[in-house]
Amino acid sequence: MNPIDISATIVVEDLDKARAFYTTHLNGRLIFDCGWYIGLQFGEDGPTLHFMQPRSPDHQLYQGGLTYNIKLENAAKVDAAHGKAVKAGLPMVMPLEDHPWGDRGFCTLDPYGVALYVYVDIEPSEEFKQYYL
Repeated sequence: MNPIDISATIVVEDLDKARAFYTTHLNGRLIFDCGWYIGLQFGEDGPTLHFMQPRSPDHQLYQGGLTYNIKLENAAKVDAAHGKAVKAGLPMVMPLEDHPWGDRGFCTLDPYGVALYVYVDIEPSEEFKQYYL
């Protein structure tokens, strides 16, 4: 199998929270909305993220433990995103800082508890350079 794209769908009760959060804080654009399923795209031809309400008893609601890594173009954009998130009162799981493993980033949460790690690559410390393949 050689997928040409992979995207996630998160099963939640309330789609309104996703609509509001991802369009407001990540500039997501709705590309599909049938009432019980929404698709959001980030950027002109960027990645997509989907949310749906359960359609059968087999669809279990999201229970947590997921992190999305959101890579931005440069440190200025990461810093600006952090400032905007703080100003909006979003919870900070990890403060904005340079990490020795080779990125500058911070982590916040969406309304369902999905962690959003927003970062840009920077030079890793000597200790971590050995782990890059």
